[in-house]
Amino acid sequence: MVLSNHVRTMAHYEIEIKSLLGEAANAEALKVAMAKRDTAFLHTSSNAQLNHYFAGGNMEELVRVVTPLFAPDRLSKLHMIAQKGQDFSVRTRQRDDEVLLVVKASVDAGTSENTIARLEFEEAVDSTLEELDAQVQTAGFTYQAKWSREREEYAYNGLNVSIDYNAGYGYLAEFEKIVTDEVDVPAAKAEIEAQMQALGVKELDQARLGRMFEHYNVHWRDYYGTTNTFVVE
Repeated sequence: MVLSNHVRTMAHYEIEIKSLLGEAANAEALKVAMAKRDTAFLHTSSNAQLNHYFAGGNMEELVRVVTPLFAPDRLSKLHMIAQKGQDFSVRTRQRDDEVLLVVKASVDAGTSENTIARLEFEEAVDSTLEELDAQVQTAGFTYQAKWSREREEYAYNGLNVSIDYNAGYGYLAEFEKIVTDEVDVPAAKAEIEAQMQALGVKELDQARLGRMFEHYNVHWRDYYGTTNTFVVE
């Protein structure tokens, strides 16, 4: 996800709906469909990612531990999420050569890992992935799972669209819109749903996504860093 400097300096809401594409041919068909429906359709970036998810821990302690890593304007976002969020997902990410701390909190009935509307903190740090992992663990967090993916990002009709090849899941599309006010969340969700319907892609059911996530968390060592996939209905 690529954000403007204005959005990056304030807390924002990430509205995201996933669609399981499965095969490479389906991913290519989606790109063709988007190009036909939007003459300004644009490939914005490609990157390889490692994502390390954490469980347990203490959010207040995490904020204290990472405070020296960020400028005050960046850190204020994390404080707000810690205070307002309902369910937290803490992860570290290496995106090509960049290392980031990512904290997400749900603002709807879902979980922070798998939901449609979330508060999000995503900021780069000057350390290696291993060093950042160690700092997160000093706040009581332990590894939940490690994920790897190849990501292509596109700008499409006012949305951010990512097409990923995820170890375990195969090809997955994420349709996303960023807003800075919680009152705009329902309209953004409706906009994404309309765009997906026009493209003929189906939302990945949250219950099925949860089952896939649980399966991966148990068996992640069979998938991390590979092209192996599984199917969970």
